[in-house]
Amino acid sequence: MTYILAIDQGTTSSRAILFDAQMQRVGTAQHEFPQHFPQEGWVEHDVEDIWDSVLAVCREVIKTTGVTPAQIAGIGITNQRETTVVWDRATGKAIHNAIVWQDRRTAEICARYRQAGCEDDVTAQTGLLLDPYFSGTKVKWLLDTVPGARDRAEAGELMFGTIDSFLIWRLTEGDVHATDATNAARTLLFDIHKGEWSTEICDLLDVPLGMLSDVRDCAADFGSTSLFGGNIPILGVAGDQQAATIGQACFQPGMMKSTYGTGCFALLNTGAQPVASKNRLLTTIGYQLDGQRTYALEGSIFIAGAAVQWLRDALQIIESAPQSGDLAAQADPNQHVVLVPAFTGLGAPYWKPDCRGAMFGLTRNSGRAEIARATLESIAFQTRDLWHAMQGDWGAEADVILRVDGGMSASDWAMQGLANYLGAPVDRPVMQETTALGAAWLAGMRAGIYPDQDGFAETWRLDQRFDPDLPEAERDAAYARWQRAVQAAMAF
Repeated sequence: MTYILAIDQGTTSSRAILFDAQMQRVGTAQHEFPQHFPQEGWVEHDVEDIWDSVLAVCREVIKTTGVTPAQIAGIGITNQRETTVVWDRATGKAIHNAIVWQDRRTAEICARYRQAGCEDDVTAQTGLLLDPYFSGTKVKWLLDTVPGARDRAEAGELMFGTIDSFLIWRLTEGDVHATDATNAARTLLFDIHKGEWSTEICDLLDVPLGMLSDVRDCAADFGSTSLFGGNIPILGVAGDQQAATIGQACFQPGMMKSTYGTGCFALLNTGAQPVASKNRLLTTIGYQLDGQRTYALEGSIFIAGAAVQWLRDALQIIESAPQSGDLAAQADPNQHVVLVPAFTGLGAPYWKPDCRGAMFGLTRNSGRAEIARATLESIAFQTRDLWHAMQGDWGAEADVILRVDGGMSASDWAMQGLANYLGAPVDRPVMQETTALGAAWLAGMRAGIYPDQDGFAETWRLDQRFDPDLPEAERDAAYARWQRAVQAAMAF
C-alpha cells in the first residue's frame, strides 16, 4: 500500500490526515494550540507551539495507522495563509511570535501608504488591497519593532515566510527555503502577473529581498524530511483556501467554493486571465501547475466559525458548536435580530479594519435562540455580499452551484439558511476535508499515484444539495436589514 500524508496547519489547530492510494482517509490526528492576544486587535501564535503540534500529529497518525515512512509516497502541506514568521537563518528560531492573519496592528501603516497614494499600484501588481490582513506590512512591523531586526535582515541573517515556508524549513532541517505561488500571492510582496517577487513593493515596505523564499508550483519538489523515521519527500503545497478550491475540483472558470472555518473564504475560478475587481474583492492565484497560473477572485470574511466559538466560549449559550443550529431553529420567527460579527474588523467587500461587532433589533423577548440564529444568519449574509460582488466582477450571473466545505458546512440548518439567503443551490460534498484532500492530491499527483485534474474531478461526490425554500420577498427584506446593520456598525 502507498499513502500520502497531508499536513493541515490551521489557525487554531494542526491536523495530519493519511490518505491511501484511492484518496480515502485512513487516519487523522488533531492538536489544538494556544492563541495569544497581547493587545486589542493583536493576534499571535508561538511558532514552537505550531511546530510541536505538527510533529505530534504526524507522528500520531503514522503510529496509530501502523503505516511505515517507506509506505508514504509524499507529504502535502496546506496552511493558514498570511500569518507571518521571521526567523534566524542560523538557528531556525523565530525572532518574535508569529503575527496571525487576523491581526490588525498594522492598520495605521496601511492607512499611511493609502494616504500617500500607493494602493492602486500595489493592487495592480499583487491583486490585493493595503490591509493589515496581508503579510507585507506585518514583516515591516517586525523589522521596525524588534530590536536589531532590520540590521540583521539587511545582513542576510533573517528569513521571512508564511507558515508553509517555516514548516518546510524546519522539516528539511534548513535545507529548503521555499513557498508555493498561492502563499506567495497572499504576502502583498508578489507580482501575480509576472510570477515573481516585486522589487518595487519590497522597496516600498522596506523588506529585503534576501529574506524571501523561492517560489514554486503547488505540485513540486520542496525537499524531504527524515523526522518521522524515514525519508519522505514534500511534494505539494497550497494555502488553505486554494487547497480547498483544488479539493473541491473547481478547475473550470466560473466554479466557486466557499469554506466555512474560523473565517469564510469564497473563491471563483477565473481561468488563465486575472480579473481586476471593481467591488473590492481580491485577485489572486488559485493554483499554479506546470508553470501555468490559474487565477481566482476571492472574498474574505474574517469571522464565520469564530462567531459560533464566541457563542460557546464568551457568551456560553451553547456547549458545543453543533448545538448552534438546533438552538437557532427555536428562535421566534417574528423577531429580527441582526448580528454584525466585526470582532476583528470587516473584510470584503467593506475592508473596515477598525469596525467592531454590533447587534441590532433586540427586544425584551430576545434570548439565546435569537442570538444563535442571528449568528448563523450573519455568515449567510456575508456570503451574499461576496456573491453579489463576484457576479459584478465576473460580468455574468454565477450560475454554477456553490460548493461548500469547512466545519460549519456540517450544519444542515446553516447550509439551508445559506441557500435561502443566496437564492441559489448549495452543494456539500461527501468528502468535507477538502483542504487536506487538495494538499494530498497535489502531492499524490506529483508522486504519480493520483490522477490528473480531469480524473480527480470525476471523483467528486455530492453528499447533499440545499435548495432555497424562502420566498424572495422575505429573503430580500432580511438582506436589507443586514445592509442597514452593517452601515450602522461602520458608522459607530
